[in-house]
Amino acid sequence: FPFPYTPYRIQEQFMEALYGALEAGRVGIFESPTGTGKSLSLICGALSWLRDWEEKRRQEEARLLALGASGQDGLTPQQARPGSADTAGEPDWVTAFVQKKEERDMVDRLKEEQIRRKKREDRLEKIRHNVQLKYAAKRKRCEEDEAKRLLQLSKEALSQGTGEGVLDQLDHNEEELILAEYESDDEKKVVSGLEEDDDDLEEEHVTKIYYCSRTHSQLSQFVREVQKSPFGKDTRLVSLGSRQNLCVNEEVRRLGALQLINDRCMEMQKNKHEKKSDEENEGKKRRVSRMVCPFYSYEQMQFLRDEVLVEVKDIEQLVSLGRETKACPYYGSRFAIPAAQLVVLPYQMLLHEPTRNAAGIKLKDQVVIIDEAHNLIDTITCIHSAEVSGSQLCCAHSQLSQYMERYRKRLKAKNLMYIKQILYLLERFVAMLGGNVNQNPGCQAVSQTGTVLKSINDFLFQSQIDNINLFKVQRYCEKSLISRKLFGFVERYGGPASAVKTNKENQELAGLQNFLLTLQQGSDKEGTHQSPPVEAEHDHLRTASPLMQIEGFLSALTNANQDGRVILNRQGTVGQSSLKFLLLNPAVHFAKVVEECRAVIIAGGTMQPVADFREQLLCCAGMDPARVVEFSCGHVIPPENILPIILCSGPSNQQLEFTYQTRDLPQMMDETGRILCNLCNVIPGGVVCFFPSYEYEKQVYGHWEKTGLLSRLAAKKKIFQEPKKANQVEQVLVEYAKCIKRCSQTGGQMTGALLLSVVGGKMSEGINFSDDLGRCVIMVGMPYPNIKSPELQEKMTWLDKTMPRAAGQAPSRVLIENLCMKAVNQSIGRAIRHQKDFASILLLDHRYARPAIFNKLPQWIRERTQVKPAFGSAFAELRKFHRGKLDAL
Repeated sequence: FPFPYTPYRIQEQFMEALYGALEAGRVGIFESPTGTGKSLSLICGALSWLRDWEEKRRQEEARLLALGASGQDGLTPQQARPGSADTAGEPDWVTAFVQKKEERDMVDRLKEEQIRRKKREDRLEKIRHNVQLKYAAKRKRCEEDEAKRLLQLSKEALSQGTGEGVLDQLDHNEEELILAEYESDDEKKVVSGLEEDDDDLEEEHVTKIYYCSRTHSQLSQFVREVQKSPFGKDTRLVSLGSRQNLCVNEEVRRLGALQLINDRCMEMQKNKHEKKSDEENEGKKRRVSRMVCPFYSYEQMQFLRDEVLVEVKDIEQLVSLGRETKACPYYGSRFAIPAAQLVVLPYQMLLHEPTRNAAGIKLKDQVVIIDEAHNLIDTITCIHSAEVSGSQLCCAHSQLSQYMERYRKRLKAKNLMYIKQILYLLERFVAMLGGNVNQNPGCQAVSQTGTVLKSINDFLFQSQIDNINLFKVQRYCEKSLISRKLFGFVERYGGPASAVKTNKENQELAGLQNFLLTLQQGSDKEGTHQSPPVEAEHDHLRTASPLMQIEGFLSALTNANQDGRVILNRQGTVGQSSLKFLLLNPAVHFAKVVEECRAVIIAGGTMQPVADFREQLLCCAGMDPARVVEFSCGHVIPPENILPIILCSGPSNQQLEFTYQTRDLPQMMDETGRILCNLCNVIPGGVVCFFPSYEYEKQVYGHWEKTGLLSRLAAKKKIFQEPKKANQVEQVLVEYAKCIKRCSQTGGQMTGALLLSVVGGKMSEGINFSDDLGRCVIMVGMPYPNIKSPELQEKMTWLDKTMPRAAGQAPSRVLIENLCMKAVNQSIGRAIRHQKDFASILLLDHRYARPAIFNKLPQWIRERTQVKPAFGSAFAELRKFHRGKLDAL
């Protein structure tokens, strides 16, 4: 395997295993701890396979073409189908003829493909070498822009002269808000697409690797690794992202919310297609000017596509290129998919089928690599779950009925029919929450509060909407862009003066909307940090028309009955109550990926416990267990660089067991404090201490403040707490790092910093405590998930019904343990980030020593873990470990 430097032994093993899995078309679960160069191994292993595979295909093609050219058949019919005459009852010469024809077709097809490929390679070559081509394209663009401007000026001069503009009674902005005539799919069989050069667009999809990860920053990091790797020069790589990340049209970008950006973009394209057809009936009626996106130009995008394929670019580079060439990066990058060898994209795009189809991603016989996949199950569940609140339902109902009143004369029958169906659905949903649509949701108290779970079918029957075809309603929403029109309508008539009043209640609603508006404006003035808490909840109601969220909920209801549940969450008022769809079986959505792909690799730093993936995702998806391969490699650090200890009791011999019952006892909190005090005396640099929840961390902190333990701690290490708000995390980390650096340089009383953080919080994922930032990671208790949450209970019941018992344990019990240990592994894996790093890991709870739990620790940690019944010997070990490391430094 080509590699930028000499690979570690485990990287070689990783690449060999990966190559093998791809070659055999398996589903692989690969675990390689962070700090072991996982991305590079993935890149070099997978691309080596791709290169060899392409080479093999080329040789095969060459062989067939050569045979075709020399006019011989590859096989004589007798060899090809021995005894086929008797079986099919056809004479031999027929068989021979058919086969000859097949071979000839095959050769023709190969020839065509070769010509196409040649065309593409020439084009890219030309771009690589020919900078003048770029300038020519640029100059042409400037000329076009100039011409357009002059045209625009002359048009304006004309229109002022004639004073036209006394159009229909509606001014032209409002024209856009009216729904176009809707024809359902059975009525229209015409497919409109980009009319130009369709043959060019429909390129064949070459075999490729789809690489996906959770965040854009992780993807960019990966692209940079590819740039550094030996494959950086000659790999055709495309980065895909959402419009939010890729749009270069400032007016659209300013909309902020993803849903709005998407809708506006779609609308502009629709305008572009309509413009073409409008020009014919120009004579009859001057159409209103409609916005068309200047970046959505076919030539420019083709140019961008080729640029993308020539040289590996990450999202930032792609966007700046788009700005420079006046081409849309979002669509330009999509055009590049067919010819690309490596496509880099966020999770959502790959795992969510509608998004996948929209992006033109075809998975048939391709390879998918899912990185950072430790939360794959949760991610799939999240993508396909949806929640709507009572106030959103009421708000949408009010807006939609006002819309219908206002434009009733202008709407076609089909539109009215669907709008009425949606209104009825909304009304029934609110009724299910125990409210009435026509009253202010904030003022209606709910009689029976609590949470009820229902199967999809029960929910549909009880809310009396089982007679409505949800699939059709959903398709209508998608095709007619109704939520976008409604948003435009509300934007225009948001104020009380111009709102169309139909009845008393609607005035109240309009008042409510104004109240939300003032809240929003208020928060803009004073900067968001000191805004009242109410505002946060209302904020996301305002960002997009509530109908958009409701569409998500409707499409969730079209899942199969057994795979999901509807949660009715009735709180205080109807406005605060909500309906939530919970997906129980993530396998249904993952199955399609696994079925279509040639091979799927699920990779991550800590994939332990692996059983989850195997059972919940793969077996449920009806996969043959023989197709699954597992690979787990150790860490690159030498064994003496890590000291994991399970501590069973504290300095005053108090047994450590942090259960819900015991963890609130003052003696438990005191003991935890004493342990930390002792450790801070001997551990240099940074200590990170993880608590099971924000609440518990607050409670312990308060207790230490009262007892004076906090000030004793603070004498040794400066104390930082993990903030609850995501936007403050960066700041806390910077301060924490600064403090540690300062202490290590100046010496003195303070030896560094202590960071109190929370499992599953912002700090436990994706943030590296390398070197001095994390010399010791402490885990207080076991972070079991909240068993009382109705969603978890439903998932547990579902698992017990559908999964076999494993080793005498109920699947639900296993799930709880796995969730807990996944969180632990994520958190403690943060400390060791590269080969020369060292750290101690302390697990405070005697339950960690139980075999079932102990075996779920990552292998490289498990092999080196010591169980210490008493604090004395553990403390001595730790002191020896850190002293030895200090002397070695």
